[in-house]
Amino acid sequence: MLALELHVLTPDAWFCDGVAYAKLPWLTSELLPKLVRWAAECKSSEFRSTLSLLPVEKYSLVYQQLKEKYKAMVKVWPEVTDPEKFVYEDVAIATYLLVLWAEERAEKGLTDRQSFVDLGCGNGLLVHILANEGHPGKGIDVRKRKIWDMYGPQTQLEEKAITPSESFLFPGTDWLIGNHSDELTPWIPVIASRSSHSCRYFVLPCCFFDFYGKYQRRQCKKSQYKEYIDFITEVSQVCGFNTEEDCLRIPSTKRVCLVGKSRNYEPSDEAESELRRDRYIKSRQSAPGVAVQRSNVRNDGDCCHGNADSDRTPGDTWGAGFQPREKVETVRNCAGLPRDFVDGVVLRVANVLLGMTAGDGRGSCSDWNRGGSLSVGEVVGLLDQETLQLLKKECGGLQTLLKNNHQVFRVEGGRVYIRDWRDRKSSRVDAKRKPVAPGALKTRPCWFHAHHAQGCPLQAENCAFAHGPDDLRPSTKPLKKKRNDAV
Repeated sequence: MLALELHVLTPDAWFCDGVAYAKLPWLTSELLPKLVRWAAECKSSEFRSTLSLLPVEKYSLVYQQLKEKYKAMVKVWPEVTDPEKFVYEDVAIATYLLVLWAEERAEKGLTDRQSFVDLGCGNGLLVHILANEGHPGKGIDVRKRKIWDMYGPQTQLEEKAITPSESFLFPGTDWLIGNHSDELTPWIPVIASRSSHSCRYFVLPCCFFDFYGKYQRRQCKKSQYKEYIDFITEVSQVCGFNTEEDCLRIPSTKRVCLVGKSRNYEPSDEAESELRRDRYIKSRQSAPGVAVQRSNVRNDGDCCHGNADSDRTPGDTWGAGFQPREKVETVRNCAGLPRDFVDGVVLRVANVLLGMTAGDGRGSCSDWNRGGSLSVGEVVGLLDQETLQLLKKECGGLQTLLKNNHQVFRVEGGRVYIRDWRDRKSSRVDAKRKPVAPGALKTRPCWFHAHHAQGCPLQAENCAFAHGPDDLRPSTKPLKKKRNDAV
């Protein structure tokens, strides 16, 4: 029988020595039942347990050593990404690989440290750590990051677009790494298998890509993440790997990795294995729902879809149709949409919301019309197909556009509201917003002053936006360049 007791030392105090405590009724009615439920329930995970392929004690020791050694990177991190997350995540991934490789050396009686190539290395920190720990290798990515110059010459990083082909095989490399490698993820087992019979791989899938475009779901009984992991596992097995799955100890929801340490066929069977790989890749290219990207594919006999390929051996042009990402990543957060287009969508949605609880003209602000609310799905129904198609090309689409226009809208719980700037408790963002300082420079017009039937609910001196052209001042700050320093 399971017994659970909760002992409270300060039952009636909200604060003790400056520390806040929950009240006794909440502890007894909320916390204790949840603890009992969590202790009694038995949930089976879709994935393997964490660090199932490694000795956990050894991993923990190495992780603490590396964390202490590289923690200074957090203070000098020059990218726009969160240093706390990315530094310690790469430390954890490096720890996993170092322990995995140490176990491999002990198992096979090896003395030399394994070599590696990190495909799509991003910020390059993983390459830097592995190289510093004595493993010869390099990283390749389509875009150089600012932090690369900080590592020094011992960390080899190449700025180059990777296209799966005979030009990107690594016959002298022990391990290929794909750490959140996006469109390269399904290709990494293929590249490893074609590089040499002894080449191994480690891949940590994140975004869902097929060989020639976005991965399309085919099952509804699994989560999308589980289905994609199973797809990469299938690719690995077709490529001839004895595939193992593990779960990393990292601050990410995408933490399942796949490891191919050995093959399920002999070197003498390479030709037959290559035919199997080739057939599988071609079948994925013609699979229903796969959007093949062909913007850079030539149609002059060098293209794998042309007649000139009839006498080629499998693999000669196996990457044709693959589209690597652009060197300069396009901003797709709705910020690049035409201003007139955005203003039209905002006005259309706001007028419908205000019309749900229409006021009676410019009256007192005490009964200022806050409008009604609509689900994001209902807002979609207000827009024409041409507008929706344009929004689909942006990350987050309509919801991103609405959130970008936070002066007008409040989006919470999948519903859209008119923002009332008098209510500072309407969201955590508003609660943290500081009052307008006297004489503050106002560089944007107030939408409500211009478009709301009752005007702005705030007086001009209390509003962060300009009430009319006389209140508007040009910004004296230089325009900020949009930064897209992905890792």
